[in-house]
Amino acid sequence: MLLSYRAARAARVIGTFGAAAALSIGAAHTALACSIGDFSAAAVCDAGGNGVIRVTDKDASGTPATITLYLQLSMPGGERRVDIKTIEHPTAQGTTVDLNPSEWYPGQTYRVHVKAGDQVDDDIQPLTVVGDETCEPSSPSSSAPATPSAHPSSASSATPTTLPSPAQSSSAAAVPDASSAPSPAGGSTDLAETGAGSGTTVIAGVAAALVVAGGGIVVALRRRAAHGSH
Repeated sequence: MLLSYRAARAARVIGTFGAAAALSIGAAHTALACSIGDFSAAAVCDAGGNGVIRVTDKDASGTPATITLYLQLSMPGGERRVDIKTIEHPTAQGTTVDLNPSEWYPGQTYRVHVKAGDQVDDDIQPLTVVGDETCEPSSPSSSAPATPSAHPSSASSATPTTLPSPAQSSSAAAVPDASSAPSPAGGSTDLAETGAGSGTTVIAGVAAALVVAGGGIVVALRRRAAHGSH
C-alpha cells in the first residue's frame, strides 16, 4: 500500500514537470512564430534622395517573407502592382527592404502585402501614405532649372573699350601722313644741301657760253675797225 502511494506521487510529479515543459516549449514556439505584427512599412527617402516604401521585418523565427507593393488607384477598388521583394533572413533586431514606387506625390497611397511561409498572408495596416515632408521623386521633370546668377560676371560688368566715332575716323583719314606729304615748292633735300638745283646749273652754263660768244664777237669787230682805219 505504501509502495503504490509513493509510485502515484512520483507519477504526479513527473506529469507536472512534463506538462510544464510542454507549456514552455509551446510558449517558446508561439513567441518565435511569424505574424503580421512583425512587419511595418513607411514612406522614406533612401541615401540617393529617392522616395521608397521601406518595409521592416522583425520576425525572430527567421521565416523568409515575400513583400508585394500595390499602388492604390483613384477608381474604387483599383490598384496596380509596382514592385516585389523578398526578405531571405529576417532577424528579431529588424531586417529592411526598399520597394520602388511608380509614383511619388504627397497623399499617394500604397498597400503592402506580406506572404511568409504558411504563417502570414496579410496586408500591413494601416496603408502606407506619402506625406508632405517626404522627398521629391528624382526624375528630370521634377528637377528645378538652374537659377541664373543675380550678379553679372566680371567680363560683362567691365567697361567696354571706347571706339572712335565716324566723324573722328573720317577726320583721321583726311589728315595725310607727314612722310607722304609733298615738299614745299622751291626746294628739296638736294637744293638745301647744294644751294641750287640741276635746272639752275644748266642755265648758268648757257649764260656763260653766250658771254664768251659775245666777247668773241666784240673782239672781232674791233679788229676789223682797226684794219679799216689804216
